[in-house]
Amino acid sequence: MVRAGLTAERLARAGAELADEVGFEQVTVTALARRFDVKVASLYSHLKSSQDLKTRIALLALEELADRAAVALAGRAGKDALVAFAGAYRDYAREHPGRWAAAQLRLDPETAAASVGGRHAQMTRAILRGYDLTEPDQTHAVRLLGSVFHGYVSLEMAGGFSHSAPDSQESWSRALDALDALLRSWPAS
Repeated sequence: MVRAGLTAERLARAGAELADEVGFEQVTVTALARRFDVKVASLYSHLKSSQDLKTRIALLALEELADRAAVALAGRAGKDALVAFAGAYRDYAREHPGRWAAAQLRLDPETAAASVGGRHAQMTRAILRGYDLTEPDQTHAVRLLGSVFHGYVSLEMAGGFSHSAPDSQESWSRALDALDALLRSWPAS
């Protein structure tokens, strides 16, 4: 019998909360069953596997992150948009470390194509309109921004900047200033 109130969406949300508490790698159907005080088998009427659960958490995280970035970008252009977009990603990662890790999950091509991943790319390209880049430079710039944001946030969250001065916020601001300057002076292809 299916436990009343349990749905795949509710399980994904609970899994995302669990990921923030214990780490994304520790999330399993078994751990989730303990959280709801149900037998593991009862969750398999909603989930195919632990991998299905992790994929659902990743999709949820990507959607939340896209929504947050869209709000941050609204009405902004140029450097202001760049800083707001980057800040939305960084803040999300700091507030939801397990979900941030989930958002990095490699999805199969079909799932990725149906996800909000394209929305993330569109928002990044919207920022780049303020820098007057054309293809293939836009694609290079999208990859650069994603690499810098992800790399910085990952190192910061791993404690890589916590043992020395200046504060990582100052370095973050300087990194964004450098990106802005680079994008403004990007050589034409």
